[in-house]
Amino acid sequence: MIRVDLSKCTGCQRCETACSFFHTGRINNHLARIKVLNLYESRLDSPVVCVQCQERYCMKCPEDALSLGKQGQVFVSPTLCTSCGVCEKACPIGALEIFNKIMYVCDLCGGKPQCVEACTEEAITFEPDNIEQISLEDIKKETTKMNPSQKRHFYIKKIGTTARKRRDQAHA
Repeated sequence: MIRVDLSKCTGCQRCETACSFFHTGRINNHLARIKVLNLYESRLDSPVVCVQCQERYCMKCPEDALSLGKQGQVFVSPTLCTSCGVCEKACPIGALEIFNKIMYVCDLCGGKPQCVEACTEEAITFEPDNIEQISLEDIKKETTKMNPSQKRHFYIKKIGTTARKRRDQAHA
């Protein structure tokens, strides 16, 4: 499972670059399976990536184009996926996104996530043995009518506000 420490992220987007290049041979943030947000008004920078949630909302694919790997990662079958958008709409944090009729979601790069390798700040870590699943039920209720970009923004602002309060209290 990939974990993000908001207190360490600088918003450099090296993780996005490494991800898109690993998967496509091109550098393009639209092709990355991890999305970095810079919420300047909140002084937050953070990537959003699949958290392998407890609910697995995305797995309600009407085409059965999504499957789970042995590490809990989501795989998309390019031959079964019709880009219908059901999984994209279902993800409460915007971790799945269709771009040019292709679904993008973190697949853990075969067990060696390139975003983790590229993050010089150690803001992104990979915990392959961590089976703790995060519930996104509360966030789902608030993001149902949002697009993926709005969901990512809401998610980072919500978890970032909590993380910032903890950090500020620790430094007080």
